[in-house]
Amino acid sequence: MPRQARRMSITGYMHIITRGIGRQLLFEDDADYRHYLRSMERYCMETGVRICAYCLMDNHVHLLAHGKAEQIILFMKKLGVDYSGYYNWKYERVGHLFQDRYRSEPVDTEDYLFTVFRYILRNPEKAGICWASEYRWSSYRLYQNPPAYMELDLFREKMESFEHYCEFIGALNEDECLEYEEVKHDDQWALSVLQKELGIQSGTMIQRYSKAARNDALKKLKGTDLTIRQIERLTGINRNIVQRV
Repeated sequence: MPRQARRMSITGYMHIITRGIGRQLLFEDDADYRHYLRSMERYCMETGVRICAYCLMDNHVHLLAHGKAEQIILFMKKLGVDYSGYYNWKYERVGHLFQDRYRSEPVDTEDYLFTVFRYILRNPEKAGICWASEYRWSSYRLYQNPPAYMELDLFREKMESFEHYCEFIGALNEDECLEYEEVKHDDQWALSVLQKELGIQSGTMIQRYSKAARNDALKKLKGTDLTIRQIERLTGINRNIVQRV
């Protein structure tokens, strides 16, 4: 079945989410976050895309981007290829890093534009990590002095002071925006996936495999909808090993 064409925005604003395959961690240390941000800046400047807001979480990324449809598509392709290559080289892994195609939605009204803007910057609060203003890997603290690859003119016009901006982001609104659907499956379902994928009855059998065979089996499981934690529970293999294969 052919892929459904993306809905693109009439305004040029798009809310984009990309996530690690099987909830794979995308960022293991500060250097990883910095590499992603440097690459994002590089490909923004190359393609003409501008970022209005971003938030890099451990296993997914939210972007509010502005540009022509072909610019945004090219930007996301370049960014994905670059970061996947960097991550796989650094952690000695192979295969896909990101889950399917990135998800996106058009942002075609000013009200929704501001909703998405706030929603992205509040992601760390939603996840129970810290206040939006304290999170290191979002664009929250760039508002007053944005770099060249960011576009904040419209937001700065509407929010006349930094204090107004802080109040707007901190407002307790129940914003609803595009997200990956979190489909919760129990471990019985997870075991059935493992059995079908590998043709074995118990995940602990993988522990008796050679290292190469074990890694091949783990890669197959990571290519399914199983989470890292489910694979760890089913196989008894440490999640750090599962993440790195």
